[in-house]
Amino acid sequence: MARIRLVAGFLTVGLWTLLSRVFGFARDVMIAAYLGAGPVTDAFFVAFSLPNMFRRFFAEGAFNFAFVPMFAKKHEAGEDAEGFARDAFWGMVALLLIFSTLAVIAMPLLVWGMAAGFAQDERFDMAVLFGRVAFPYIFFISLVALLSGMLNAVGRFTAAAAAPVLLNVTFVLALLLADRAGWPMGLALSWAVPVAGVVQLVALWVAVRRAGFQMRFRRPRLTPDLKRLAIIAGPALLAGGVVQINLIVGRQVASFTENAVSWLSYADRLYQLPLGVVGIAVGVVLLPELSRRLRAGDEGAGQHSFNRGLEFSLFLTLPSAVALVVIATPIVAVLFGRGAWTAADTQATALALSIYALGLPAFVLHKVLQPLYYARHDTRRPFHYALVSMVVNAAVAIGLMPFIGFVAAAIATSLAAWVMVWQLWRGSRSMGRAAQFDAQIKARIWRIALAAAVMGAVLHGLHLALAPWLVQSGLRYLALLALVLGGSGAYFAVGQMTGAFNLSEIRASLRRSRRSTPAQPDQ
Repeated sequence: MARIRLVAGFLTVGLWTLLSRVFGFARDVMIAAYLGAGPVTDAFFVAFSLPNMFRRFFAEGAFNFAFVPMFAKKHEAGEDAEGFARDAFWGMVALLLIFSTLAVIAMPLLVWGMAAGFAQDERFDMAVLFGRVAFPYIFFISLVALLSGMLNAVGRFTAAAAAPVLLNVTFVLALLLADRAGWPMGLALSWAVPVAGVVQLVALWVAVRRAGFQMRFRRPRLTPDLKRLAIIAGPALLAGGVVQINLIVGRQVASFTENAVSWLSYADRLYQLPLGVVGIAVGVVLLPELSRRLRAGDEGAGQHSFNRGLEFSLFLTLPSAVALVVIATPIVAVLFGRGAWTAADTQATALALSIYALGLPAFVLHKVLQPLYYARHDTRRPFHYALVSMVVNAAVAIGLMPFIGFVAAAIATSLAAWVMVWQLWRGSRSMGRAAQFDAQIKARIWRIALAAAVMGAVLHGLHLALAPWLVQSGLRYLALLALVLGGSGAYFAVGQMTGAFNLSEIRASLRRSRRSTPAQPDQ
């Protein structure tokens, strides 16, 4: 029952994240059709990446890794969890107002730091304008991240997982309105960013109130709990900074090649689908779960939670990685190949996608291994590991750029991700039983890999057979669907036959997830 309950949590978050990614695809397909991979698209992607970078750096990174375990433990112990959350929330409001104002003023410097290659052409001024419009999103989405952490810590995953859907719906509506009204598309997209932040904040505020937390105004003050929060978050903040430096290095490398920022961004969106569905689901559910188990001293339950998170991740991530490598070109061509999009855009984006896919399992394993550290308030070792990863990323990206161009950024990102996973895994070996593999994962991991390999061979054969239909405008969507269904069918058939997974467990988890959803008042 505990196994089904844990997987049901993964599925609840994963399914809502999948819906968000579907709307995200609709957004990206529309951007590709209206703008292609040109200067306006490059400028917007850099402008949008700025608040997203700081969001991952502060709110969803260091702050949440420190806040969620502390809040979960206070809530479990019956201490004043809401008082702690109120202090953190209103303190963030004050800090974010100052930070957002300074960032808008310093936007030319931020754009140059993100994409120095833009200074050579018109993209720089556009990115500065778009960035000043979009950057206030950091204020709203950081508060959304705190409220989401509260809900996740008390086992209410639905509202927090559904909030990103609102972002992509807002983008789609903005694109449609801009097309109908004749507004500048890049500026319309930029204004959609802070509007989406407001919508998400309102939705999460309502969900938190329904969960029983009033969150009334409290004058910002530095309490002992907030001081402890800052001490714990400090190393995680530095680790997050290292991760963002990796992203900046990639953007800088790409900014010196025309359209490369767009190619990498579109490829990023595609591999973010499985990463978001699996990685976010596991990370969101696993951290508060491990925090509760370890606080209670239940190493056995902690080991169970860690291994089921690892198993769920591999079950979905390995076949996704194989598919994105084997059929990268038809995926990109069918999803984006219309309007201003060109064949050269398809080839460049598909190449980047296949390289990112090689690192996809590592990106997801981050989400499984990091909670082992953060649940114990150990943020120092992940910081040290991130430093090593940063050096690898910078050396590979900068070293290879003169020889292979923008692709160096994708290679560096994937390689650095595997270096980070190796360090996290090696460090976790000293954590006792909770971080050890159990008999079930040892028996299933090689079977999952075998099923994924067979699926890859089937996809390759189907790609060759369906190649004539994948380039026909009226049939290419059906041909791509046939590819996906054929590969999925092969994976599930081989997996079930070899015992890689148990479909009855998955069906039971889905039924539990559906039953639990209407009962949650945070929706």
